[in-house]
Amino acid sequence: MRHLLSIEGLSAAEMEHLLAEATVMKRERGRHTAQPLRGQIWALIFSKSSTRTRVSFEVGIRELGGQSLFLNASDIQLGRGEPICDTARVLGRMVHGTVFRTYAQADVEEFARFAGIPTINALTDEEHPCQILADLFTIQEKRPGPWSEKVVTFVGDGACNVATSWVFAAGRLGFELRVASPRAFQPPADILRRAGGRVVCTEDVRAAARGADVLYTDVWVSMGKEAEAAERLRVFQGYQINQALVALAKPGALVMHCLPAYRGKEIDAETFEAHAQTIFDQAENRLHVQKAILAWVIR
Repeated sequence: MRHLLSIEGLSAAEMEHLLAEATVMKRERGRHTAQPLRGQIWALIFSKSSTRTRVSFEVGIRELGGQSLFLNASDIQLGRGEPICDTARVLGRMVHGTVFRTYAQADVEEFARFAGIPTINALTDEEHPCQILADLFTIQEKRPGPWSEKVVTFVGDGACNVATSWVFAAGRLGFELRVASPRAFQPPADILRRAGGRVVCTEDVRAAARGADVLYTDVWVSMGKEAEAAERLRVFQGYQINQALVALAKPGALVMHCLPAYRGKEIDAETFEAHAQTIFDQAENRLHVQKAILAWVIR
């Protein structure tokens, strides 16, 4: 049985396979000859709000022949204190797979261990593997070529879940990752050690952007960090993707954002709109990659 719990848990070969499958899913959308989820019902357990992740998984499950059952964690006994292991053992007897979006990475891992069905991490505080696979697919689609020759610059909170998954992806695929963050928000040392690869952490956002193939950002205040909003907005001033920063990157560099975007904070409105085609292609690609993941975990 397969799960997708983290980028760290994937091999380079598995990542490349998922990207290749996503290419097929995108090309054949609307005329899939295979319906690998036919007769299956998948539960989506979401403790955190979602637009792209929820819609892409619900649509993807249906397009692959299955049905989805959305369960807000506050509406089931999980939200009233039922242990993860008990919820997992119940659902494992009733549904064929689970997409789980929650806070602690340990909760997703415990669910997968007890449920006995394929489990997909749709976001935790520690990792966001589905997002990064879609981002890699977008880069591959728009800038084909060896990963070893690419430079990706992440600007913002280098300790967030998206940045952590980027660090593991760099270690697996061999591209150079530059993380431009205030010192207190750079990736933890143990994450860097576990990932390996070519990861450069710096407070110098201009140096990180110089010659990059991709400039990437995420919100400064992630879900669950709202109490820190005022301090984060102060600390991250100067870590914005804008026209001046784009000018330092490689000509034609991609500007990417995993959305939702807060214009005037992590990215300015002018730069966002100038690169909206890439950003919304990136959002669309969540669907195609999610379908590749679903087909992969049930094989």
